[in-house]
Amino acid sequence: MAFDIDVLITYAEKDNEAAQKNEQGWVSQFKKFLELMLLQVLGSKPNIILKSEFDTATAPSLNNAAILVAVLSKEFVQSGRCLDNVETFNKAASESKINRVFKVMKAPLTLIEQPPRLRDLLGYEMYQLDTETGLQKEYSDFFSQEAEKQYWMKLVDLAYDIHDALMILNEGNIKSEVKNIYKRKSIYLAETGHDLSVQRNIIKRELQRHGYIVLPKNTLPTKLSDVEQEVKRDLEECSLSIHLIGSAYGEIPEGSERSIVDIQNKISAEAALAKKQSKQEFSRLIWISQNLKNASDKQKAFIDSIKRDTEVQEGAEILQTPLEDFKNIMRDELLESQERRVADESGGKSIYLVHDKIDDTEVKPFREAIEKSGFKVLSPAFEGELLEVRKQHIDNLRNFDGAIIFKGKVNDQWVRMKVLDLLKAPGFGRKKPIQGKAIVGTGSANLDNFKNQNMTLITGDTNRSLETLKNFLQEITS
Repeated sequence: MAFDIDVLITYAEKDNEAAQKNEQGWVSQFKKFLELMLLQVLGSKPNIILKSEFDTATAPSLNNAAILVAVLSKEFVQSGRCLDNVETFNKAASESKINRVFKVMKAPLTLIEQPPRLRDLLGYEMYQLDTETGLQKEYSDFFSQEAEKQYWMKLVDLAYDIHDALMILNEGNIKSEVKNIYKRKSIYLAETGHDLSVQRNIIKRELQRHGYIVLPKNTLPTKLSDVEQEVKRDLEECSLSIHLIGSAYGEIPEGSERSIVDIQNKISAEAALAKKQSKQEFSRLIWISQNLKNASDKQKAFIDSIKRDTEVQEGAEILQTPLEDFKNIMRDELLESQERRVADESGGKSIYLVHDKIDDTEVKPFREAIEKSGFKVLSPAFEGELLEVRKQHIDNLRNFDGAIIFKGKVNDQWVRMKVLDLLKAPGFGRKKPIQGKAIVGTGSANLDNFKNQNMTLITGDTNRSLETLKNFLQEITS
């Protein structure tokens, strides 16, 4: 089905009130930033509508919107209109095979405080907590270091998750498209006990930023037979499963004496044996927390069986290390071969020349100058499947020695987003320092807005810019 609206945002009116007369409200700012982020990952401008704008349009049944984003706050849950919007959209999207509702947390709410329809969904926390008082604050500067660590990282996650949903909705054959994607790049990240839910989400986001699809996509069922069926189906599509074991035993589904955590590990071991016999690639990483002082006797027995039972250990590497050490091992498992390939191909230092497709002609003299200086040029991808385009961008961010952002026909906001990408590069698994960053502006381009970004600014006519560029490259060489 074709949709008139890509993303519909529903919210409480109070949450979009501006602090000052000439400022945009929180939701309007969020919409603007989400549009910019989705433009990058989709390759075309998305049609995002606020519910207040939509109220003057047609289709009150909300069946012409692909995605609903609910901006949650105390005002939202007290608004009958907002709750009606969620119910109406759920009714219109009830036959969909994928999740089409995303909840953005403008303020902290407990699960009990959230609408029942939204409790099982992953939340994207867009608020700031004061470390001294524990009170929630709204970001006044969306480009501060604090906002970059929380607001923008969550916005990146949200944009890519919406992109995945839109891609599937726009395909004619949903099942075959999903299956083909999963075969290439899926990892099973097992559900955990409540004590490790935050750690699991951190690892999930890191895997997604590296281009992997993480399963399971939804909360597991409550009945044992349904759990077993869903876990087995997901594991069929994966070449790696990751299990985090803490002090909490985990939820026990109806009809079982084992916890969800225990059941997933058992089925994963069985899958490892079956794939080994059929010569399919499959490995498992099991991390056991070092802090188990609050573990129950049942959990201690489960952990002891993992360490001693050879059947439970099938295909697994078991580690009881600090979580950061485990994450490094996980990165090595997934990314080491990619890093070796890039290093072998480059044979020396590399420059990531970040530019938009519309500037492909103007950037050529600069690309040639970089190559003549002995650098390998890493370029963004513009063709192919969007997931592959995204993965190449992340690979480039992880591996470059120096980076140059080219500002031709693009606007300042596009450049600012690329600067943010460079700031996030360590979060994508970089293991070496960035040796130089620059912005090149052609002609009369004004780069004054980027003076405080710790970037070398290169402007002027082409000949003058190329000369300054050579000096920048010489500094990286030395």
